[in-house]
Amino acid sequence: QAQLVESGGGLVQAGGSLRLSCAASGRTSRTDNMAWFRQAPGKERQFVAAVSWSGTGTLYSDSVKGRFTISRDNAKNTVYLQMSSLKPEDTGVYYCAGGGWGIGSSAYDYWGQGTQVTVSS
Repeated sequence: QAQLVESGGGLVQAGGSLRLSCAASGRTSRTDNMAWFRQAPGKERQFVAAVSWSGTGTLYSDSVKGRFTISRDNAKNTVYLQMSSLKPEDTGVYYCAGGGWGIGSSAYDYWGQGTQVTVSS
């Protein structure tokens, strides 16, 4: 059973930065692509960014391009999301996902429990 544990969320003022981490364990593969999604209250889960298993391929939603950076350290089985120039509309629960590719949540095989990010104006 694959397990993903997110951390690093919190409360930050608009314009600030946060770095999220996603630690993988269990039956995950270092050749799995990984992604971050987010969900705001009352809204559907939304794709944020994805990184290929090698770390050389990345994909971003238009809303975060240029502000967020996804990366991974396969030696540590950890995926990161560096978030800068945060806006109130970035508020939501951020989920780590693995085993798929693309912007659709149904493409991913396993998920973490999420970490809350709140950006105040």
